Amino acid sequence: MQYLAGAADGQTPLDPDEAAQLLRSSVTTRGDLDIVEQENIAQAIRWAFARTRKPYAVLDEPFLRRLHKRMFGDVWRWAGVYRTTARNMGVDAWMIPQEIGGLIGDARYWTAHQVYGIDELCVRFHHRLVAVHPFPNGNGRHSRLAADILSVGLDAEPLSWGRELDLEPDALRARYIGALRAADSGELTDLIAFARS
Repeated sequence: MQYLAGAADGQTPLDPDEAAQLLRSSVTTRGDLDIVEQENIAQAIRWAFARTRKPYAVLDEPFLRRLHKRMFGDVWRWAGVYRTTARNMGVDAWMIPQEIGGLIGDARYWTAHQVYGIDELCVRFHHRLVAVHPFPNGNGRHSRLAADILSVGLDAEPLSWGRELDLEPDALRARYIGALRAADSGELTDLIAFARS
């Protein structure tokens, strides 16, 4: 899976005003968009892992916004900027800064006190971040990369996010979305297993 957009199921539909913020006029199809986003994300991965291996680097609100900007800043004007519109998922837009602050505080506590094993800690961080849904789009890819940065900062390998499964992209994404939905109900077992599969 890496950080690809994948099929339409589970992706955030773009608000027309947000879609008008596309920086590249050459992008005319979803396939074109996936290609340019993946190129931008590859640059962001190199930037993120070259910066630091300290766990607290990603547990920082400006870093999380900067990471999103690095992942999508060559494609979208709104990259790194919290959404201001309602979504069918995530918290109300006005609650985003408070929810991100709470997540960072919790994750710092979990890390300092070793409340969870590394995989569970990183998956919990990922799940809460994607549940807040802070950005207009790219939240799943952003939260997976943020969890990987945290994992490496805690001296573990990046999570595999289903790369070891022999599944077509649509089936892989369906399994990921199913695991997220189970985690929404408080059952993280499937998401933790998926993250290391």
